[in-house]
Amino acid sequence: APAPAAAAPAAPAPAGVVPMTGMQKAVVKNMAWADSVPTYTVSRQIVTDDFDALYAQLKPKGVTVSAMLAKAVGLALAKHPIMNSNYVEDGISYNSDINVAMAVAMPDGGLITPVLKNADTTDIYSLGRAWKDLVPRAMEGKLSADEFSTGTFTISNLGMFGVSQFVSILPPNTGAILAVAASAPTAVLQKNGMMGMAKVMTVTITCDHRNIYGADAAKFLKDLARIIEEEPQSLLF
Repeated sequence: APAPAAAAPAAPAPAGVVPMTGMQKAVVKNMAWADSVPTYTVSRQIVTDDFDALYAQLKPKGVTVSAMLAKAVGLALAKHPIMNSNYVEDGISYNSDINVAMAVAMPDGGLITPVLKNADTTDIYSLGRAWKDLVPRAMEGKLSADEFSTGTFTISNLGMFGVSQFVSILPPNTGAILAVAASAPTAVLQKNGMMGMAKVMTVTITCDHRNIYGADAAKFLKDLARIIEEEPQSLLF
């Protein structure tokens, strides 16, 4: 049998000070803003067996996990307008549209947040097509400002990297961001009182305490869990 091909040599590590890209500088500015905001986090475990089964059916039709998460979050936000709001001086600004931004890592450093607009009312297939259009153009730096700066709520999904839990930093001019970790087989207590295995993911929401209180975040996560665990078919409408 032929010998396996040698692995490509690793790229040399950068040396000294490497100037930041414009995108990286923007991230630094946003992080400095977030450091001045009184935030807190709330976490919840969500069983994903039925959600994953639905994804297996929809994947051949072009629907991505990102589109499904955006739709689920959009439906939950529609029930909890405070989660789709942001603090302004001495007031709370409620957004009439539910525009879910999804964090995407740029190949040359930094982050960008393509927006799936009206995620609560747009059908799942349209969201899937929109996401597949947005991501490659985001990587090429070809998104218009309207396509990455109009999010009213943000999702950061690192599940594809196998992380068990993480916390995201709040983007400017929003009230909350949801960190989605990997779904993994977990022993859970079933409705019949017996222990069994289910796929479970941990989501952690970071909120601005000036306009969103802990009970608001907990109620939102409860409804999000209900949609994903018990009503995944609602994502189709």
